[in-house]
Amino acid sequence: MADIKPFFRLDSANCTVIFDCQSKTPALLYFGKRLSEQTTETMLTQLATRQEVKCAVVEEAPISLSPLLGEGFTGAPGLELSNDTIAWSVGPKLQEVRQPCASTLEFVSVDELRGIEVVHSITLDSHTDVLSAHTVLTNLSDAPLSVNFCAAPTFQLPDSMNKLVSFEGRWSNEFQRQSVDLVLGSFVRENRKGKTSHDVFPGLLVHSEGAGEQQGECYGFHLGWSGNNKLRAELLPEGRRYVQMGELLLPGELTLAKGQTYQSPSIYGSFSSDGFSALSRNFHRFVKANLLSQAQREKTRPVHYNTWEGIYFDHDVDTLKQLADKVAPLGVERFVLDDGWFKGRRGDYAGLGDWTVDYEIYPDGLSPVIDHVNSLGMEFGIWFEPEMVNPDSDLYRAHPDWVLGSENNEQLSFRNQLVLDLTRTEVVEYLYKAIDDILVEYPTIKYIKWDMNRDINHAGNFSGKPAVHQQTLALYRLIDRIKAAHPGLEIESCSSGGARVDYGVLAHTDRVWTSDSNDALDRLEIQRGCSFFFPSSVMGAHVGPRDCHITGRNVSIEMRAAVSLFGHMGIEMDPRELTDHEYNALKAAIALHKEHRDFIHAADLYRLDSDDLSINFGLIDEQKSKALFAYNSVRETPRTAPNKLRFVGLDADTQYTLNLVWPVKFEEYRPSSIAAVNGQTFTGEALMEFGLQMPISFPQTSLIFELTKV
Repeated sequence: MADIKPFFRLDSANCTVIFDCQSKTPALLYFGKRLSEQTTETMLTQLATRQEVKCAVVEEAPISLSPLLGEGFTGAPGLELSNDTIAWSVGPKLQEVRQPCASTLEFVSVDELRGIEVVHSITLDSHTDVLSAHTVLTNLSDAPLSVNFCAAPTFQLPDSMNKLVSFEGRWSNEFQRQSVDLVLGSFVRENRKGKTSHDVFPGLLVHSEGAGEQQGECYGFHLGWSGNNKLRAELLPEGRRYVQMGELLLPGELTLAKGQTYQSPSIYGSFSSDGFSALSRNFHRFVKANLLSQAQREKTRPVHYNTWEGIYFDHDVDTLKQLADKVAPLGVERFVLDDGWFKGRRGDYAGLGDWTVDYEIYPDGLSPVIDHVNSLGMEFGIWFEPEMVNPDSDLYRAHPDWVLGSENNEQLSFRNQLVLDLTRTEVVEYLYKAIDDILVEYPTIKYIKWDMNRDINHAGNFSGKPAVHQQTLALYRLIDRIKAAHPGLEIESCSSGGARVDYGVLAHTDRVWTSDSNDALDRLEIQRGCSFFFPSSVMGAHVGPRDCHITGRNVSIEMRAAVSLFGHMGIEMDPRELTDHEYNALKAAIALHKEHRDFIHAADLYRLDSDDLSINFGLIDEQKSKALFAYNSVRETPRTAPNKLRFVGLDADTQYTLNLVWPVKFEEYRPSSIAAVNGQTFTGEALMEFGLQMPISFPQTSLIFELTKV
């Protein structure tokens, strides 16, 4: 300890992180608004001095980066270990602090008695104010070490953080926000679905009283992992509070032999003193700069057409050519052939695993369709669900032992499919070859929609061990291998929409399918929830059928298009059913999206606080010279007229020309403010402080305004 400084500090553009190394184990002292050099670490420790309280320990056990039972911590330990001796009470001592670069610290702690090393690695991105951290556990002893839980570094929170927002949902209704008070005890969410899940997105917001989109202190935390997870926020009886996240390991899932290591998934955290929208902008910048590939950052996101809600399994070469002929003039740039193209696939009951073209449907293979699509100037994409197999398939009949399962426990029926065991080398080799063969035979395929449509209910692998951890890592490696073999190939993480959306999978893929619901009203809330951590450029957003196939709701083409316009835009319907009005409106919307696409995918997001009547947000460039604001009426006002739209994030002294750019024609029964303001110039101050009186309109009306600096 003599050679280790008492404090270590990292600074980014707007944040400071300080670690206290004066005790046996390192702990977070401060994470928040950037501090000046005049504010010393010693000052903070003096200000944080706590006294002995009645009927309690003289000195509280620390909330270290891995809080420990061995330190007497009575909250949730960051390490839960066991062996034949005393590993359960692991008590490492900080031995070294490494700084491989200016933005990264590595705290190396060793328990020499038990033979266990714990390394906490923390990086603070200097440009985005996002902190990423993970824990590495190494067994140094001869005895096998069972790992029950190894959290990413635990972060103590300021006592002003007394509110919590979690993200929950279900299939086709993901990213729903749930607000609760942080009360005595633990708020815990656990996911055992074997994938990120529709139900429990691995992210939390914690904030002070009164925080909103544009004001207040708040933190965001996200676990970048595509398997099982555990999230915890706890308020201890003495008033201290912390956030802890990690992989949820099943019993007996992970045992380390001598010299073996386990690395936790990374936790990503950020702080904002200016509300939730600023917090989201931190995460968005981080994703774009650090998770997406250079090629993906540089490529314009093509407008999609996906066949799924247009034809489902009713594949026919002539029909597909008709669809391509219909969507190409709309401005579509990528045609994605969804489920149903491979051997024996006439419904969701057969064929998964047999990844060869069904020559009964495609007698000349896929070339006639691909060539036709390419001749119309569109890229071609294709659907796979590699991790799954139907019992009614040649693959399963040949290898029934290739699936995950549990001895003497009957498999639960789930969409007529089972999960392949990716911990088997032969399974991964089969899948790689099957996908590679298609990509080699059809080299102009530029895109894979990678689906995964069931939970892992019986996670036992070929050796009878729980396999979600190894299954997830094998998935990442398989995706990387396929992409490396086919430069320029893009892969979407679909998973029934929303069930595998996280930073872990995004580091290996290029876009996520935000939700299977294409209902525009549902999508407003889903995309809003997703936007807390994910930028618009990676969120797939499609214009669905007039009558939504999931909710049955009828939504106008104008609103469907307006909602899709602010993501990675696409179409998913039978375009032959469009009326002339709908066709022309959709074409105009795609043209509008393309006109502003680079701006939409690069601009800063400003969500407006909701009044429960409309869902509104804006996009503004860094120079404050251009903005797009969307007003989405979802519920009729209880008053005679709706509220004003008060713009945010503009430069108060700048003059802006205001134009309504969507819909193409806004029909009103009487003239409103729209006619008065369209094409006129206003100060940013007037738009923000006074606001625009919104017109009386039907629910399910979307208006998009463009603001341009004069």
